[in-house]
Amino acid sequence: MSTRLIVDSASQLQELQEHPSSVRISAKVISYIFHPVFVPVYIVLFILYVLPYAFISPPAPPKPIVLLQALVPYVLFPIVTVLLLKGLNFINTVYLTTRKDRIIPYIACNIWYFWIWNVWKQLPDYPKEIVLLSMTVFLASVFGFLINNYVKISMHAIAMGAMISFMIYLALTESYGIGIYVFASLLIAGVVCTARFIASDHTKKEIYSGVLAGIAALLVSSYFV
Repeated sequence: MSTRLIVDSASQLQELQEHPSSVRISAKVISYIFHPVFVPVYIVLFILYVLPYAFISPPAPPKPIVLLQALVPYVLFPIVTVLLLKGLNFINTVYLTTRKDRIIPYIACNIWYFWIWNVWKQLPDYPKEIVLLSMTVFLASVFGFLINNYVKISMHAIAMGAMISFMIYLALTESYGIGIYVFASLLIAGVVCTARFIASDHTKKEIYSGVLAGIAALLVSSYFV
């Protein structure tokens, strides 16, 4: 592993470590698998098919319908938004490598995330866990947008912070034992954040602040839900 000097988005000189190509490729694959647009859907799948008390009463909607409701605002709309912005030359790249490129996508995602949270919280047959998750995702996006004005906060780290805090919240508030899932979420978060150190130009400050923003979103959401 070698090092080289780069100038970051704040025009500061940073030391960047060069990793072997196999390590960088693995880090990129992990970054794609746990992209922020996919993480909320993974958690919805956990709620639907792992939590024994969620969506089991007869009035509850079919689980595939709930999954589709999650896929549209969390995956489809954000991806289409970014592709349209790129097609219209409002952003330089779909990878959103600069703080400027992230402004409009953040605003759009705030709209999509607020919409699904507002829908789910008004449906009486939806458990509080999924409402809490949707509000956490919405607030995490809002916090990311606000912090983006000052530093290029890691969106992957925000998603990881929201994920681990959500799992810990379930472990502390529910009788169903999910300790293994808490451990798994911590392991995944560590792997993903490490992958972002390797596959991107994020600094430790941008990674750690992202995790804290995700945790803060859950804490605020748990107060209101």
